[in-house]
Amino acid sequence: MRKVILTAVIVTLLFFFIPMLLPGPDSAAPKGAVPETTTNNLSGGKKLRVLLDGEIHEMDTNEYIWGVVAAEMPASFELEALKAQAVAARTYAVQKSQLGKANHPDADVCGDSTCCQAYISPEKAAKNWGANAEAYNKKITQAVAETGSQVIVYDGQLITAVFHSSSSQETLDSVEVWGGNLPYLVGVKSPEGDEVPNYHTEVTVAGEEFRKTFLAAHPDAVLGGAPSQWFGEAVRTSGGSVNQITIGGVVVKGTEVRSLYKLRSACFTVEPKENQVIFRVTGNGHGVGMSQYGANTMAKQGKSYQDILTWYYTGVKVENCPENMWKS
Repeated sequence: MRKVILTAVIVTLLFFFIPMLLPGPDSAAPKGAVPETTTNNLSGGKKLRVLLDGEIHEMDTNEYIWGVVAAEMPASFELEALKAQAVAARTYAVQKSQLGKANHPDADVCGDSTCCQAYISPEKAAKNWGANAEAYNKKITQAVAETGSQVIVYDGQLITAVFHSSSSQETLDSVEVWGGNLPYLVGVKSPEGDEVPNYHTEVTVAGEEFRKTFLAAHPDAVLGGAPSQWFGEAVRTSGGSVNQITIGGVVVKGTEVRSLYKLRSACFTVEPKENQVIFRVTGNGHGVGMSQYGANTMAKQGKSYQDILTWYYTGVKVENCPENMWKS
């Protein structure tokens, strides 16, 4: 009888005290530390060679995608928008790894947004997010993990899954921007608007500065007299962006004007003054493919990431990446 009582006492003590020795919910990492969830459930089983700051790092594809989503889209966005970004980024990365890049032949992708996609490490992201680090970390981890190995395909092939920050309420055909006609990169309505930070911007260029910049690119242009005499009528796309415009007798693409004068998009109007030129600009980015702010608005409206992707990329399917699409 004593042995039975003693056994019962020991079991009772173990029941109450062992949980006290184990880490509980209050033992979270200190603020600013990188939550462990960054590496949980992210293994896609495939590796990428990533060029970062001059060094090549081999990392799991989905760990790389985590860093791309964290760098390319605000973590405060809706989960379904983050999932759409994760699938687009994964598609872009896998396609890049297939094609190779002359800029970095020994690496599949890099962390330069002008070449491949932007990338940020979990440590730097946590510092940027501050008090929101743990919540944002978990949200992006969920977005990447729940899209697994999904990519976007058209007619059985990976698409070029380009994206931009915000459009002028309608995206652009790829042919209007780059000249290449891709059937899945055609203009569609996009629901973002004045809720987008700096959706409308203004750039003022002194007349002499405008003249020098344009003549450096087009020496045959005639830019005498006042700026009001320099500009012809702009030809616009269906979405309102400038397709082409005549300046000093030279016909140029709106995208070139955007580049020359560092405008946020090619959706602009021109107001020439006596000694200056004023650009009024709507949106941000090249305008082709998925609009990130448009995707976030769609997510707020209850659309899934599949809905978002199949809206912005016409005629595509979202599916697990077939083995033969991975670079061996």
